[in-house]
Amino acid sequence: MTSLILFGVFAILLLINLPIALAIIFATLVTMLATVDTLPALTTIAQRLTAGIDSFALLAIPYFILSGYLMGQGGIAHRLIAFSKVLVGRLPGGLAIVNVISCALFGSISGSAVAATSAIGGFMIPAMEKEGYKKPFSTSVTVTAATTGMLIPPSNILIIYSLASGGVSIAALFIAGYLPGLLVTLALILAAVLYVKRNNVQPLATESIEPFWPAFIGAIPSLLLIFLIIGGIIGGVFTPTEAGAVAVLYSLALSVGIYREISTKDLYPILLKTVNTTSIVMLLIGASSAMSWLMSYESIPQTISQILLTLSENPLLILLIINITLLVVGTFMDMTPAVLIFTPIFLPVAESLGLSPLHFGIMMILNLSIGLCTPPVGSVLFVGCSIGKVSISDIIKPILPLYIAMFIALILVTIFPAISEFLPSAFGLI
Repeated sequence: MTSLILFGVFAILLLINLPIALAIIFATLVTMLATVDTLPALTTIAQRLTAGIDSFALLAIPYFILSGYLMGQGGIAHRLIAFSKVLVGRLPGGLAIVNVISCALFGSISGSAVAATSAIGGFMIPAMEKEGYKKPFSTSVTVTAATTGMLIPPSNILIIYSLASGGVSIAALFIAGYLPGLLVTLALILAAVLYVKRNNVQPLATESIEPFWPAFIGAIPSLLLIFLIIGGIIGGVFTPTEAGAVAVLYSLALSVGIYREISTKDLYPILLKTVNTTSIVMLLIGASSAMSWLMSYESIPQTISQILLTLSENPLLILLIINITLLVVGTFMDMTPAVLIFTPIFLPVAESLGLSPLHFGIMMILNLSIGLCTPPVGSVLFVGCSIGKVSISDIIKPILPLYIAMFIALILVTIFPAISEFLPSAFGLI
C-alpha cells in the first residue's frame, strides 16, 4: 500500500507538470501522512532534506558546474574542434566524426552534456550543413555524442551515484567511466560513417583543416585539464572535491588569462548561472534523499528485489528487465532524480546477482544517458533542436541508428563487467 501511494501520487504530480523536486517532496509527504501525524511527517522530511545534501563529496558539484560554464564560454570548444579536424578530418564523413570526438572531448572536460551540445553544436551543426549534411542528422550526432561526457570524467552524475550507492569510490567511478565512454564514442562514430556511406555525403574539404602543430598546440592547454584532474586524483594529490576547485582555477586561468575570451565583466553572469544550476541540483538531491529514506524505511527496495528475483533465475534476464525499466524512466525523468531514486531500488538486486556497485553504476549512467537525448523530457535533445533549428519530429529518423549504436554499447557494458572494472582494477582502486 505504501508503494502504491508513493509512486501513484508521484506519477499524478508529474502528469500535471509539477516540478519534479516538488513532486518528490509532496509524494513523500502524502505517503508519510498516511501512516504518521502531520508534525512528525514534516519534521522528518525537513531533516531528510538537510541530511541529503550534508555531504563533503557534494561540494565538488558547484565547482565542476562553474568550471563547465567557464569552459563553455572560454574558447575551448573551437580549439578542440580544430584538433579533432586534424586527427580525423580527412576521413570519409570526417566532419561527422569530428563532431562526435569534439563532443566527447568537451563533454569530458566540462562534465556537462548540455554544455557540450551548446558549445560544439553551435559551431558544428552549421559547419556540417555547409559540407552537405542535413541539419536533422547533424543535430542527432551532436545530441547523442554530447552524452558521453556523463561517463568520461569528471562527471557530476558519477558523484551523485556515489552518494546514492552508499559510498562507492568517486575516484574508481571516474576511472571506470573511460572505457564505456570510449565504447559509446566509437559506436557513434561507426553509425555516423555508415550514414555517410549510405547517403553518399561528401567528405570534409581538406582545405578547411589547419596544419597539425598549430591545432595541437592550441588544444594542449584544454587537454591538460583531463590529465591534471584525473592524475591528481589517482596520485592522491587531491580528493575529487578538491579536484573541482582545481578545475575552476585552471579553467579560469585558461579562459581569462591565456585564451582571453572571458572578461571580468562576464564572470558575474557565469557565477549567477552556476548558483541557479547548483540550487536546482541540490534541491533534487535533498528531495530524492527524503524519498529514498522513506522507501528504505518501508522496505520497498527489498520487496522489489524479491519480486524481480522470483521472476527468473537468469541474471541476464533480470538485468534486461532493469535496463528496460531505466530506459523507460529516462524518457520522462531527469538523470539526477532517476539515479537518486532508483539506485536504492535496483542496486540490491544487482549485488544479489553478483554485480559490483561500480559496474552497476556505470551501466545505470550509460542507460540514463540515452534518456537525455530521447523525447519527451530529454534536456540535451531540446537544447540540440533549439541550436539546430529543427523540430523533434525532424530528427526521429536520423537519430534512430545512433540510438541503436548506444543500445549496443549498453548491452556490451551490461554483459561484460570488465569494460567498467578493468581500469579501476589496474590502478588498484578496487
